[in-house]
Amino acid sequence: MLKRINWKAIFKGFAWLTCLAGVVVLMSFIDTKKQSVKCTKIEILIPGADNFIEIEEIDAILKQNQGDLIGRNLEGINLHDMEKSIAANPYIGFVKVYADMNGTVFVEVKQRQPILRVLNAGGQDYYVDSEGLKMPVSSNFTANVLVATGNILEGFNGRVDTLMTATVKDLYKTAMFVKKDTLWDAQIEQLNVNEKSDIEMIPRVGNQRIILGNAKDIEAKMGNLLAFYKQAMPKVGWNAYRSINLKYTNQIVCEKRDSLAIKKLQKPVVPDSTLKQREVINAAVQSAIQNEIKKATTEGTTVTKKEEKATVTPAKTEANKAAKNEASKRVENKEQVKKTTVKAEMPSQKTAVAKEKTVTKSNR
Repeated sequence: MLKRINWKAIFKGFAWLTCLAGVVVLMSFIDTKKQSVKCTKIEILIPGADNFIEIEEIDAILKQNQGDLIGRNLEGINLHDMEKSIAANPYIGFVKVYADMNGTVFVEVKQRQPILRVLNAGGQDYYVDSEGLKMPVSSNFTANVLVATGNILEGFNGRVDTLMTATVKDLYKTAMFVKKDTLWDAQIEQLNVNEKSDIEMIPRVGNQRIILGNAKDIEAKMGNLLAFYKQAMPKVGWNAYRSINLKYTNQIVCEKRDSLAIKKLQKPVVPDSTLKQREVINAAVQSAIQNEIKKATTEGTTVTKKEEKATVTPAKTEANKAAKNEASKRVENKEQVKKTTVKAEMPSQKTAVAKEKTVTKSNR
């Protein structure tokens, strides 16, 4: 009879009952302790250097909703209500409130992270955070994020809200993509929505409009742009094009400037301090792009020692130079205003196919 008794199960159940009883005793001890422990200090923690809301403002919210907490018993302090009152602030994304047995109440705050600032067609100004929610601008702090302007019709009611229109949703997706890529984060300075509701990107380096269209297939579009930067820009210069259109599948359509317009762009009339700051930024962006070009060149043009030893006769070398000089003279004599269609291959391909169609075009 004794052999049939499952002693192992009995001991396990007894252990669980013991643990449960211990938890009950501990909780009752904590409740008893709370009745005697008073709040001695409030610790407000706001990680990060960029603060839309200051510690003094959170302290004011607590005093307005809970009164003076110092000296009160912990049992009489509703920590959940404290969380709700702080979370109602539009700049707060997450808040956690808890207390220890020494009488310290901790308030941990996580702020919303804006990635885009929108100036709509009606003059309203608001942020879009990393979660795709609208939030108001702050008088305390201005976030260093992309700015979107132009034909934007979506308004803002002053409270945290979701995005409603396709245009602002595409702007949000574009800003998220740019933010995650170090090269584009340095290169793209502003977004603009034109009269056709197409998104245009304003670059730091190069004086042209980059027409994205919408955020659909943005990875492929920006990959095409990077391939174009690597293959075309080193040859023609950063101010050669008036616009670079990425809207079409696997190709880039460029509108070219005339030589006179390019010369004017090379002599900007700006204050010395602003010009120096711009030169520093432009140098950093160009350096990043050049590193990408060198990387692609190193990967695509590896030559063996035997191939390096291939001989070229002086006669052929001189003939090639003469042919190149003659070709460059013919190119210089062509019409200055063109609209050029360039088919840019994906970054994985080695070369880009360029086709030019000469079309009379008026200056912008």
